[in-house]
Amino acid sequence: MSEPVVREQMEFDVVIVGAGPAGLAAAIRLKQLAPDSAICVVEKGSEVGAHILSGAVIEPRALDELLPDWRERGAPLHTEATNDRFLYLTKSSSIGMPLPPTLHNHGNYIVSLSNVVRWLGQRAEELGVEIYPGFAAAETLIEDGRVVGIATGDMGIGRDGNPTANFAPGMELRATYTIFAEGCRGSLTKKLFETFNLRKDADPQTFGIGIKELWEVPAANHKPGTILHTIGWPVTSDVYGGSFLYHWGENMVSYGYVVGLDYKNPYLSPFEEMQRLKTHPEMRKHFEGGRRISYGARAISEGGFQALPKLTFPGGCLVGDTAGFLNTPKIKGTHTAMKSGMLAAEAIAEAIAGDKALEPVTYTEKLKSSWLYEELYLARNIRPGFAKFGFLGGLINAGIDAYIFRGRAPWMLKYKHKDNECTMEAAACTPIAYPKPDGVLTFDRNSSVFLSNANHEENQPIHLKLRDPALAIDINYTKFASPETRYCPAGVYEIVGAEEGNPRLQINAQNCVHCKTCDIKDITQNIDWCTPEGGGGPNYPGGM
Repeated sequence: MSEPVVREQMEFDVVIVGAGPAGLAAAIRLKQLAPDSAICVVEKGSEVGAHILSGAVIEPRALDELLPDWRERGAPLHTEATNDRFLYLTKSSSIGMPLPPTLHNHGNYIVSLSNVVRWLGQRAEELGVEIYPGFAAAETLIEDGRVVGIATGDMGIGRDGNPTANFAPGMELRATYTIFAEGCRGSLTKKLFETFNLRKDADPQTFGIGIKELWEVPAANHKPGTILHTIGWPVTSDVYGGSFLYHWGENMVSYGYVVGLDYKNPYLSPFEEMQRLKTHPEMRKHFEGGRRISYGARAISEGGFQALPKLTFPGGCLVGDTAGFLNTPKIKGTHTAMKSGMLAAEAIAEAIAGDKALEPVTYTEKLKSSWLYEELYLARNIRPGFAKFGFLGGLINAGIDAYIFRGRAPWMLKYKHKDNECTMEAAACTPIAYPKPDGVLTFDRNSSVFLSNANHEENQPIHLKLRDPALAIDINYTKFASPETRYCPAGVYEIVGAEEGNPRLQINAQNCVHCKTCDIKDITQNIDWCTPEGGGGPNYPGGM
């Protein structure tokens, strides 16, 4: 019988899981308030910012509060938003729409969020925060009903599950408090929801998948500060979807498309919809003469106010998109994520200064008296309005809510279904014929994944695990035409052997860009996205 693996232990006052905007804002704020505290941030990406994907337009409100001198210190916020447009598209034309109050971007900045996060990481390290990139938090340590830290994943485990010659055990990072800032659909947070029943009084969370490309365009076509949002074509009116396009930096254009994962037709492919939208005359002109230089995708939490879980539990709390602080109508979550991290840090700093046995329940109290809570409350009826009333009804509801009630309607719309429960059987739906990519404006998945720089150690266990492999064929393939082969933006899932009458699901885990869509949209919740070896996954460049 083999000897049990002994893991090295390190002790901290606070461990933070995830070096995104929320986690780094929490680390910086903690060091500002409790400079002698020992703080560790663990990040699964190969470097800080490697897994950060966003449009991104930043509202600098939280940054102003956290680091008021960010301009003087060279924060990479250089392109001010100057021109907003909002269009409804038909297949061949466009109609200018009144700009919703939530999409007014005066005073905001178009940025590379990965660069902003890298800059925040440098500020955190200057204050004495220890940041460990390339280490995935794979296990939550719970003792006597209390979270006491996390363990990083073992390295050098072979595909067969056995240690290889390169085996190195993970480390236990123990702390008085642990902040989970994993981003959307965090793998540890998902288990915390069950362990501590954190979603008991919350609506089901609803999600979207955001797929993004970064283009370099000719200077003659570049209009720095221009922001374009579209709704309508190419998706049908029963699908919540829309695009964003930002001109920024040195001839950079960020283009993205978001599809709500509560869509019904299993034949729909968010990736293909994103590609064909570029062929619209209103969109095509932004890319002409340019070249695509990067690609990525990620899920986003769209449920907002109604879907917020309980945020605290013995020994820790949730911040950022792992809790669901995105303001969906604004299409912004960086400032809200940062603010949530700062509020959690303030509560924990007070606990550290007093009795360390004190739970950071004041985090929730601080949240309820903050502008973050007010902002999410005012936006609470927009996204569920589209789910309840459809496209046209959703627009009318949004207009009434914004212009008549200004977010203070005397009712609150509710979510009733999880996204995976909304998918209809294939027999009740019409297949969608998507055009073939031309390799100039539109592309296939494989060439796109190549631009994400996704990489995983090949000889490691597949990190996309099926609870019951038979369901992939008996349910997904037989009744729903294997929607995972279409909603995955990286070609991870593939049905092979169907022509021979022996279909099986092949999982190309090395392609995974860590978007988590499969973990959310799978019909029977049969797919568990687990952390691969630290450093695996996409490596988004500074432009993303």
